[in-house]
Amino acid sequence: MPTCNHCLLEFPEREAVYDEIDGEKRVFCCHGCHGIYRLIHGEGLDEFYRKRQWNEKGISKTLFEKEIDVKPFAEHVRDIEDREQKTEVRIQKEIDIYIDDIRCASCVWLNEKILSKTEGIKYARVNYATHRARIRWDPNIIGLDRIIKRIISIGYNPRPYSESEQFKRQRAEAKDLLIRFGTAGFLSSQLMIYTTALYAGYFQGIDAKTKLIFEIIAMLLTIPVIFYSGMPFIRNTFKGLQHLNFNMDSLITIGSGSAFIYSIYQMFIGGKVYFDTSAMIITLILLGRYIETTAKGRASETIDRLSKLNPKEARLVMSQDSEVTEIVPVTSINKGDLIRVIPGERVPLDGIIVSGESEVDESIITGESKPIHKSVGYEVIGGSMNLYGTFVFKVTKKGKETVLSNIIKAVEDAQARKPQIQTIADRVVGIFVPTILIIAFFTVATYILKGASTQHALMAGISVVVIACPCSLGLATPLAVLIFTTMASSKGILIRGGEVIENTSQSDHVIFDKTGTITLGRPVLKEVIVFDTDLDREYILSLAASIERLSEHSIGHAITESAKGLDLFNVFAFKTLPGKGVEGIIGSKKIFIGSRELMYENNCFSDLTRSLIDASLQFEKSGDIVIYIGWDRRVRALFVISDVIRDEAVEVVNKLKKAKIRVSIVSGDNRITTNSIASMIGIDYAIAEASPIAKKELVTDMQSKGHKIIMVGDGINDAPALTEAMVGIAMGRGTDIAMESADAVLVRNDLRLILYFMNLSKKTFSIIKQNIFWAFFYNIIAIPLAVLGILHPIIAAGAMAASSLFVVGNSMRIKRAGRIQEV
Repeated sequence: MPTCNHCLLEFPEREAVYDEIDGEKRVFCCHGCHGIYRLIHGEGLDEFYRKRQWNEKGISKTLFEKEIDVKPFAEHVRDIEDREQKTEVRIQKEIDIYIDDIRCASCVWLNEKILSKTEGIKYARVNYATHRARIRWDPNIIGLDRIIKRIISIGYNPRPYSESEQFKRQRAEAKDLLIRFGTAGFLSSQLMIYTTALYAGYFQGIDAKTKLIFEIIAMLLTIPVIFYSGMPFIRNTFKGLQHLNFNMDSLITIGSGSAFIYSIYQMFIGGKVYFDTSAMIITLILLGRYIETTAKGRASETIDRLSKLNPKEARLVMSQDSEVTEIVPVTSINKGDLIRVIPGERVPLDGIIVSGESEVDESIITGESKPIHKSVGYEVIGGSMNLYGTFVFKVTKKGKETVLSNIIKAVEDAQARKPQIQTIADRVVGIFVPTILIIAFFTVATYILKGASTQHALMAGISVVVIACPCSLGLATPLAVLIFTTMASSKGILIRGGEVIENTSQSDHVIFDKTGTITLGRPVLKEVIVFDTDLDREYILSLAASIERLSEHSIGHAITESAKGLDLFNVFAFKTLPGKGVEGIIGSKKIFIGSRELMYENNCFSDLTRSLIDASLQFEKSGDIVIYIGWDRRVRALFVISDVIRDEAVEVVNKLKKAKIRVSIVSGDNRITTNSIASMIGIDYAIAEASPIAKKELVTDMQSKGHKIIMVGDGINDAPALTEAMVGIAMGRGTDIAMESADAVLVRNDLRLILYFMNLSKKTFSIIKQNIFWAFFYNIIAIPLAVLGILHPIIAAGAMAASSLFVVGNSMRIKRAGRIQEV
């Protein structure tokens, strides 16, 4: 493989960028290295390439000699299945790392590029708003220590990521920025007094001694502004220069430093000084950084708030027959343990109540504002607050399996993944700072060649450097996604990534599954009609429950619940028949339970009677579900299952139709039942007797015709369609498979959340587009004005800070929009 003439990294030849410089052919791994090489060469700094002491991989030798302690990082590594492997399942490693010293979008770009180009790293994303990097790698190719060294090698400081660490550092950063800004602001205000006097003297006259005294005072006031308040900019600039990384801090340091050095020179030759320009650049930038940092901290508070919900200790019931409890660490509790929760305590883990009752507040987790009554058999969620009674529950989930842990992970995942539109900004950010430096250099050179004064040329160059703003480009999407996930999760909506927002905002067709989505998904057995006179109701129910207890389907649960107290049979060769029913062997009988189609396929309707047909049709017309049981070529009985339509279903369908969104219903149930439910809630387009593959093909067909589909479902049968749809939404009480297949999950089973989700997605995506448009528009207008010398550097600094603050303020409108919408 060729080696890049700039960074010395090996890379695939197909990615090579070739150029002929001074008669010699050069090869580079990317346009960024190519651009930096030409910049260094153009500035006559080729000595850098002869003096540098990198090894063949482009990293300082001393770094490889230095041992990196990876133990603090290793605790946060998790295993991830490589889903791209079709022939075998390979385990990859994944970690979240907090990266210190990320100052602008160029920092994000550089870290992502360096990591992504490292052999063995499969995925690298850095969130500008939270400074969290998510990295996935093949442990057979690269180790964690090498990944850490790669980040350090470009001048950044990686730390183990945790929610508490992130927020501690964000608060520390905000405090540090406030102190530095306060110092700069105070000194700059004093500086302006002397600067005003100097400017007046330039026009009205001032004696040389007084002028020199005022200039010395102005210089002394400027020094702490630059070398204390502006030290983070200087430090990061020199770190970047060591690795040829130019970022936003480089522009600020060059702009402010040039004004300061030029002013000292002018002071000695008796010319005009610009210490106020140097100081005000740093003061205004610090103000913008402080507001931006505090805004990002407030926007990302959701994870911190959720993380604090889990209690550290719990009351472990020592014996099922005993009232004795012992307070133990939550980490020591196992599945199956019994935990007592008293009023005012938070539920420590997920489980099912086995004794007692109470009202529980789940609002911060599910968004449900009203307390929920819980009694024996009800599920409780770890992190929810017990309000009144005392109860004992059996632990069913712990650690990363709990609802709360999955919510936190979903929010983190969403913040780590970018919408497609962000790639436009990412491409620009990668070459932004080097381009600005080149423009500034040519601006100064052009003015001097045209005979302009050095002062005028330098001020124009400084204005170009200072007014350019890659930060607004870098913030345009991550901050909006951060705020969206905060608002959505507070209502009980979890999304997989930023691209879901973009896709949802463009949708024009919503397809609902019926059972568990349009209906409550808690069907009850309404009636059992036995056709075989040799059999009784209890025997039929026992057979059906024995088989259905092995099924995940809610209809099976309804039959099983009705058979409580009856003796059940051993079942062999159980099989789920997607979209049709189930089968199993009890004794010598192969029993089928399911749809009319399943009975026909297995010749169980050989003695079909008029009375059986009439009975089933009558129930189906009223919206009930009819399930048959048969064996030995005969239907023995039918079960009438009733499921209640959700209260909000009609309201949601009407509002979607009013918004010009097409609404359909799809179900594995028969045509009569499905059409009946559809007509009750105002849906005109219904698809019945659809298998999982048929549901998927329906979505595929509609999307091929230009429809942008949102599929809403809850069961295994819906998983293929949820995956195929542009956006798949799973109901929170659905099966694990459905939730894993979906792009979004409704933790609270309320269809009105779909309206909230769609409206907030449209608002958010609109704001993202506004942010990106503004970032491009600002730079396209502002940079030429600076080149023309129209803008003074102080005005340029204020404009640059204002550009980032516009993006921050515009993104905060998402928060306001989310609060206005009622669910």
